[in-house]
Formats: sequence, C-alpha cells, structure tokens
Amino acid sequence: MLLWFVVAYLMVSVGIGLYAATRVHNTKDFAVAGRHLPLPVVTATVFATWFGAEAVFGASATFVKEGLGGVVADPFGSSMCLILAGIFFSRYLYKLNIITLGDFYRMRYNRTVEVITTLCIVASYLGWVSAQIKALGLIFNVVTEGAVDQSTGMILGAAIVLTYTTFGGMFSVAVLDFVQMIVSMGGLFYIATVMADKTGGVATVVGHASAAGKFEFFPPPDPWMWLTFLGAWVTMMLGSIPQQDVFQRITSAKSARIAVGGSILGASIYFCFCFVPMFIAYSATLIDPGQYLPLLQSDSPADFQRVLPLLVMQQTPLFAQVIFFGAVLSAIMSCSSATLLAPSVTFAENIVRGFYPNMTDHQFLRVMRFTIVCFTVIVLVFALNTNASIFKMVENAYKITLAGAFVPLIAGAMWRRSTTQGALAATFGGLLSWLLVEFMIGEESMVPPQLIGLGVSMLGMVAGSLLPQRVGHGPPKHDLHAVLHHHAAAETHHVSGHPHHHS
Repeated sequence: MLLWFVVAYLMVSVGIGLYAATRVHNTKDFAVAGRHLPLPVVTATVFATWFGAEAVFGASATFVKEGLGGVVADPFGSSMCLILAGIFFSRYLYKLNIITLGDFYRMRYNRTVEVITTLCIVASYLGWVSAQIKALGLIFNVVTEGAVDQSTGMILGAAIVLTYTTFGGMFSVAVLDFVQMIVSMGGLFYIATVMADKTGGVATVVGHASAAGKFEFFPPPDPWMWLTFLGAWVTMMLGSIPQQDVFQRITSAKSARIAVGGSILGASIYFCFCFVPMFIAYSATLIDPGQYLPLLQSDSPADFQRVLPLLVMQQTPLFAQVIFFGAVLSAIMSCSSATLLAPSVTFAENIVRGFYPNMTDHQFLRVMRFTIVCFTVIVLVFALNTNASIFKMVENAYKITLAGAFVPLIAGAMWRRSTTQGALAATFGGLLSWLLVEFMIGEESMVPPQLIGLGVSMLGMVAGSLLPQRVGHGPPKHDLHAVLHHHAAAETHHVSGHPHHHS
C-alpha cells in the first residue's frame, strides 16, 4: 500500500512538472522562469535549494553523532550563504539581466575566466546532485523493503527527476518547489508530533540531547580545532555563493526587492526547519536505543543514513509513513531537479555557446536539454561508485568554488581596480594551492586546504590587479563596475518594483 502511494505521488509530481513545461517558450523561460516569479514562489524555491537529502538524512544523522558542532556547515553556514547571496545578487547582479554567473565573469573579465570559473561551478555540483540521487535510492530501497536495491532505486530516481527537469526547466522546478515545500514541511511536522508522543514530549527529547552534550556548538579552545570548525562553516557559507542554482532562484524573481526578500525569508525558514529532522532522528535514541544507536554510531554512511526511514517504517502507522515519504521525496526531488538544471544551463551557456555563437534560441534550448541528460548520466555513475556519506558529499562540493570562483566574483562586483590578470591569478592560485594541500597533505594539514586556497586566491587577486598588467588583462574597456554601482544606487531610489533591464 505504501509503495502505491509513493508511486502515485511521483506520478502527480511529474505531471505537474510536465504541465509547467507548457509555459516554456524560450531559453530565458527555461533558465530563469522568464524572471516573473512572485515572493511566495521565490521563497519556496530558495528554501528548496538546500532542503534536500543532506538536511533530512545527512545533517540529522550527523547531529545525533556529533552534536550541533558537527552541523556548523549545514544549516548554519548554508542559511547564512542564502542571505548573503540574496543581498549580493539582488544589489549587484540582478539588473544586468544575465542568465548565468558565467556571463558575469565574461562581462567583467574575459572568456578565459568565464570558462575556468564555469568548470569550477559545474564540477562542484557533482557531489551535491549525487547526494540527492543516493537518497532517492535509499528511499526506494526502504519503501520496497529491499525488493528494489539501492542502485536500482538511484537509477529510477534519476530518471524521474530528469523527465520533468528536461522538459520544463526552471518553470517546472519553481512550480514543484512551491507544492513540495508545503508537502515536506507539513509532513515532517506531523512525523515530529508522532515522535514527540512516543518519547514523552519535546521537552524530554531536548532535555536528553542537552544532557548528552549535543547542544555544544563551539569547539574547545584549541586553535587547530577552531580552524577546522571555521573551515567547515566558511566553505558552505562563502563557497556556495558562486552557485548557479542559488543565482537562478534569486534572479528568477520579478524584481530585485522580491529577490532579496525571498532569499532572506527562504533562508530563515530553512534554518528553523532543519531542526525538525534532527529532532526526529534523535527521538530514535530514546524509542529503541538497542536497535538505532548501533546504526547511528556506525562509521558506514549506509547504516546511519537509514535510521530515519527505518524509524518511520517500524514505529509509525501507514498514514504517517505515507506522509513522511511524500515529504522526503518532495524535498529531495525539488532539490535535485534544480541542482541538475543549474550546472547544465551554465555549461551550455558559458562553454558550448562560446564555440557556436550563432545558434538560434530554439537550437540553444535543445543544447541545454541535451546537457541535462549528459550531466545526469555522469552524476549517476559517480553516485553508484562512491561510498561517502550524503553530508560529506555536500560539504565537500563547495571547496572547489571557494578556492576558484568566490574571490573573482566578489572582487569583480565590489572592487573597481580588480582586473582580468588578478582574476586569473586568483583562480589558478586558489585552485592549485587547494589541490596541492588536499592531495599531498590531506587530513594531516593543520589548516583546512580550502582555507589555504581561499587565502592564496585573495592574495592573487590583489597582487595580480595591482602589478603591471599584460596586454588585454587590465580593467575592462567598458566600466562594468560603474554600471553595477549605478544600478545598485538606482535600486535605492526605485519604488515601482519593476526592473530596468540592462544588456
């Protein structure tokens, strides 16, 4: 019975996504939903950017194992990222009327910087999307009580998400995010009340977690432990800013004011709501410690990620199971569809279009859809062949953008003297130093490798921009920086709420 409910829910979701696809008429509709989204939909899509497999399975299991200090990256770093990105994108980039971050790198610097940073952004999505696909495989495995193995479940889940994302793009994603946000929040709240009844109330669970030291957030006064702690926080908070899915959702808003309002609202709801799955997972240690504690304390991701779905399957009635798996599928599908769309659109726009500049809009739309199919296959192969935990896959995804793409983005928008030479020095210096430390020293490094990469990237930007410039590597001929600040100042006096487009 549960399986049929899940199948019906998936069919309805795909149907909604395909219906939304009828609104897609050109590449702008496909990539940024025609920039027509109102505040409630922007809020829902920003929330869904992050609320996926890692929030439901990854962060909840990590909290039970390591306490609040273990989840500093997500939700603490990730929700701060959404707020900072919302303010930054709406103030500096919204009025440029571009559809990818790569477009900004090209306009501000040159084609080389565009290609390198785009490849960084696309590569960072590999771990993130793989985490969502692994979670879909886990759900199918649990719901069918082992009849569908996790690998087959991953293939099935990827095929379902691919179907409506390929046809509908950002319109399908936005409409489904709005529906799925309501389903996932309502469903998980309901499961939390069921667990509270079984454990003697919220106060009992919170009191037990507090006594076990799970609410200790900051590490002991050891400088190296603090560096590791800050490394995890900064990687998610800043490394996620140069991300196409965040940019896409925020710039799909119909005005800059809605863009910033939706991002702050979505981030705030996300931060608060992440504690619901943590509460449900911790309840397992009180309901049946003999069964669930060994799984939660296991070093195998396959064990501790199963606790939440097993708890619901074994401890709740059928109605609650239907609600839970509907909620979790909603969260993961909305997250994975956007994270499939984002790198595919970026690759098509900033890599492929550069080689074929004379494509018609219809041809380019076909290229975008083909790229989504190719990226899904790559992600699926990666997901099937990695043993990393969902939480670690997500946490590691943003090291590459922190080291290679963050500094050129921020400096390009906010520092008039930043140059193409500085951007190249920042990108190459950051990536090479991070990779050298990551692969030659690894976990033995006292300073997190991605922080070393960030530091070198900042030095590269300053030195490269202030030293004598190679021909063609100086400031852009058209002062894009002045344009950005003109728009930012105009927004302050802008009251109508309708964007003045600049191309």
